[in-house]
Amino acid sequence: MQLHFSNHLKMPASVKEVLPPSLDSTSQPPPLFDGTTRLYTNYQCPFAQRVWITRNYKGLQDKIKLVPIDLANRPTWYKEKVYPENKVPSLEHDNKIIGESLDLVKYVDAHFEGPALLPDDPAKREFAEDLLTYTSTFNGTVYSSFKGDTAKEAGVAFDYLESALQKFEGPFFLGQQVSLVDFAYIPFVERLQIFLQEVYKYDITSGRPKLATWIEELNKIDAYVETKCDPEHVVQMYKKRFLGE
Repeated sequence: MQLHFSNHLKMPASVKEVLPPSLDSTSQPPPLFDGTTRLYTNYQCPFAQRVWITRNYKGLQDKIKLVPIDLANRPTWYKEKVYPENKVPSLEHDNKIIGESLDLVKYVDAHFEGPALLPDDPAKREFAEDLLTYTSTFNGTVYSSFKGDTAKEAGVAFDYLESALQKFEGPFFLGQQVSLVDFAYIPFVERLQIFLQEVYKYDITSGRPKLATWIEELNKIDAYVETKCDPEHVVQMYKKRFLGE
């Protein structure tokens, strides 16, 4: 049965999920392929966060168990027995492992109960695919700007988002209703907003009212807020990764 595309309502207040500790090279694997659905994740990874938000928004906390992996000290069994790519996220479901974050958000939306996160409207679906395809270009453009004319080069990518947010009436990419597209972008925009403001004093929302409203509206959704990263960790990690500091 096809569920109706989700209306943007703040989800009912619920008890905040107690997050399990990360598994490292000293950890034993869970009982693999025992019928439990598991999302292998990392609390600081924006790719994994896409799927984590999707799981939360659809109310699947009891159906999809989080298994956080310490990416700095990965357990060998993860590559050997779970996901040979040795990356997160991956999903253990129906005796198989699925990877790649954009594939996974679609998979979780299609195969599990809860509010549908893609509309039936063909024009909106086509636009959604265009925007999902653009995510890698968006990230690459902003990352490469860190060592160039940051405001000018990164500005092109954020202007693209500002323009995309004007296509349909409402605060989200597909209009009034939050979708997978919003969940695909917000983990990266969240981190980039922190880093660009802290290091370059560049405000990504300046002159971009739609982008500012989009961020504001997403921060009213518990399913996302509960997954947000530690700002200090983001600044330190990005400085090390991109600036060699």
